Amino acid sequence: MAWECGISGCGSMFADVESAVIHQATEHERRECKVCGTVVPDGYLAIRHAFTEHSRAEYVRAYGANSEDVRKREELLEEIEEVADLESIVTELR
Repeated sequence: MAWECGISGCGSMFADVESAVIHQATEHERRECKVCGTVVPDGYLAIRHAFTEHSRAEYVRAYGANSEDVRKREELLEEIEEVADLESIVTELR
């Protein structure tokens, strides 16, 4: 399965999800979390931060999101975490 970088306008394609996440973390600007102000890599890692460090309600309020936005991101997190070797991503980013 090919993985596409979902950051606005990028469209880069990768053979594995780990490469896509590493690309997002190293080739795109970091973003400030609108809930807590922490600066995090864009893409998957930003979504993971928002959904593991904050409540869904905090996310909705801070980002002006709706239930469909939340569901889409939760599904993306689940899809990635089912196949990704998160340990190798962390090791690569250190």
